[in-house]
Amino acid sequence: MPRRVRWHTDPVRPARRLDDRPGDADDQVNRARELRRAVDRTGYYPEVVADAVDGAVAGERVISFYVHHEPTFENDEVRRHQSVIVLTPSRLILAHTDEHAGDDLLPEPYTSTSTEAVSLSAVKSVVVTRMTANPTAGPRPPAEAVMTIGWGGVSRVDLEPAGCNDPECDADHGYTGVLASDDFSLRVSAAADGGDAVTGLLSFAASLSARTQH
Repeated sequence: MPRRVRWHTDPVRPARRLDDRPGDADDQVNRARELRRAVDRTGYYPEVVADAVDGAVAGERVISFYVHHEPTFENDEVRRHQSVIVLTPSRLILAHTDEHAGDDLLPEPYTSTSTEAVSLSAVKSVVVTRMTANPTAGPRPPAEAVMTIGWGGVSRVDLEPAGCNDPECDADHGYTGVLASDDFSLRVSAAADGGDAVTGLLSFAASLSARTQH
């Protein structure tokens, strides 16, 4: 499932730590310190996560961000996973951190963090789905939200048999389908993650959508 506007780019400057970067004086405040506090609040290897995110941000201003911490199930074990999504004036940055038991190469438990930086000019779509319970009861916040971002790295093909308008026709018309970009998708719910998590995801999606106009 699948995102552009003209943006202001900062002059090149030396990279600084997430918790040591002052806000810009213009109307787009640098939210790097807020991001660091959000990472710290999860308690999930904050120094490891912050170091990886800081390297990927590389000194750019943090316009918006979203931090999502969730358990994952592997056989009979529960492991934790954290996604950090950051919007800068020129890029979308995704960081994923997982924890692992020891293995032959690393006998002690360890974490793995992967980061990806995508140019905003490459983002093709931002799809946001809101699920609202009992909508006839009046205005209420969405109970769940799904954000799917596509930039062409991963595509999904949905195929189904093709047909024609003749109900008596039994010829083989081949297949028809839809090719959709499906690089990153995140779903949160008020029940599992809290109402603020849903609101935060929708806010991040709005910020990203506003900067990906073609």
